[in-house]
Amino acid sequence: MRNEFEELIEVMRRLRAPGGCPWDREQTHVSLAPYLLEEAYETFDAIHESAATGNYEPLKEELGDLLLQIIFHSEIAEERGDFNVGQIASDITQKLIRRHPHVFGDTRMENARAVLDNWDTLKANERLASGKPQPARESLLDDVPVHFPALLEALKLGKKAAKVGFDWKRPEDILEKASEEIGELRDAIEQGEPAKIEEEIGDFLFAVANLARHLEIEPETALKRTNRKFRKRFKFIEERLRSTGVSFESASADEMEQLWNEAKRHDA
Repeated sequence: MRNEFEELIEVMRRLRAPGGCPWDREQTHVSLAPYLLEEAYETFDAIHESAATGNYEPLKEELGDLLLQIIFHSEIAEERGDFNVGQIASDITQKLIRRHPHVFGDTRMENARAVLDNWDTLKANERLASGKPQPARESLLDDVPVHFPALLEALKLGKKAAKVGFDWKRPEDILEKASEEIGELRDAIEQGEPAKIEEEIGDFLFAVANLARHLEIEPETALKRTNRKFRKRFKFIEERLRSTGVSFESASADEMEQLWNEAKRHDA
């Protein structure tokens, strides 16, 4: 494996070297940032696609694309004299050892929850011991990045608040809260106030994200799976209409509803 990894690094260096690829040579950390995010999302999708189909070739390909982004950034950093890929690997190795004292030390952990709680404690202690200037935090929730996707941010905020006991006791309590939010959304729709409607939809989505957390469901994964299901069923409608020479414009709502139900039966 070492030879393959070293070959990847050498190829990246050749692309960045004089006489290499003009596009690759122009890239910076900032210009590559969107590609890193894109590849991370494509890897996320590939994980679930591979799990559903049993074909892990897409996941292998997307992990390769994601690894390329890391190597690309590390090569840029090495050229600048900031750090190199070896230091990245060494740092994360030492971090894993430090944060798993129940594996590499004598600490005992009873369950996964204790492991996660200890991870957070060790992470906080490392911040203090680093001697680096720490960002001012006025709230426990400041640890949750505001630039996270909204659904992930909602999940993380709920987890943080729950750590200090600010949480619903049962999933049923959150269902009641969600029902309450739907009622408030109905009122806002009747009043015809766009700003209020937006607020109530946000409140409802936040409640749903926390319901998923209580039920130990990752909401982004759940929504992605539903999105893929919708794509599949909508494509079924498109294909059936196309096969009968009927356009969307001429198809009635009842006809499309019937096709949707047929698509659901095919999924069952």
